Amino acid sequence: MVKILANDGIDPKAQAKLEDLGYEVETTKVPQENLIEQLNTEEYQVLLVRSATKVNADVFESCKGLKLIGRAGVGLDNIDLDSAKSHNVKVFNTPSSSSIAVAELVMTNMFSLSRKVFQSNRKMPSEGSEHFSTLKKSFKGSELRGKTLGVIGFGRIGKALASYALGIGMNVLAHDRSLKGEQEILIPLMDQQIKLQVSISSFEEVLAKSDYISFHVPKQSNGSALIDKRHFSTMKKTVFLINTARGGVIEEFDLLDALDRGEIAGAALDVFENEPNPNEALLKHPKISVTPHIGAATTEAQARIGEEIIDNITAFFG
Repeated sequence: MVKILANDGIDPKAQAKLEDLGYEVETTKVPQENLIEQLNTEEYQVLLVRSATKVNADVFESCKGLKLIGRAGVGLDNIDLDSAKSHNVKVFNTPSSSSIAVAELVMTNMFSLSRKVFQSNRKMPSEGSEHFSTLKKSFKGSELRGKTLGVIGFGRIGKALASYALGIGMNVLAHDRSLKGEQEILIPLMDQQIKLQVSISSFEEVLAKSDYISFHVPKQSNGSALIDKRHFSTMKKTVFLINTARGGVIEEFDLLDALDRGEIAGAALDVFENEPNPNEALLKHPKISVTPHIGAATTEAQARIGEEIIDNITAFFG
């Protein structure tokens, strides 16, 4: 029997289906420091992770029984791909399952930032009763329709986001190092689809012209940030940045400095450099809306991820 450790969890329906197919699935979380011992003791052949569990070179070197690693999500930066290849362990991810969920979280953040909903929610519990009228005057926002969204990284998630933004009347600028020319975007409307074209722009143009900038790129291979102190001065002072991709895409200390200096208007962060122990200065900053890496955390996305995992496992083991 093939044994599977879903160390960061799995959709219950997917677990039940795998078990019906004859696989043994364990979902009890194994701490990182005990991972190698547990994989060997229980003779797991498949390890499923999200972003929390790190599958480093030591795991591949020590766990000879591992045959398959699955990442329930898009990025693979928590898996040592070179070690996987050298030890003949197949690695897969689920790139198509979470696009809608992540895109909707970005839209949620843009509405929240533009209408100052997150700031209002912080103030109302402590000041709403005594200073209602003052708070009402202080939270005047702006509308998204007619504004320009810049999308850095125009893969599945970036295009899904563009579809939502175009659907509410925003302008979209996109940048992707691997794309050129015009990209077709499909906007579902009732029982039909509207087709629109988005042109690929330069990185510099997206930074300079956007009212909102959303990042959908992997962590940089050299470990450096894509956005740091050099870039904030090229943006509008009214711009909002949204990062649902990976911690480190935006240099966090430079972001704090830019916000304090008034170089940009605000930010929304779903991902952090030091997860699961993010910098508290980011969590408490009055101009940053924060969430605990919930981009793919919808019932629907997790069900789709589960189905994609099943397809990969059954295809691998025949």
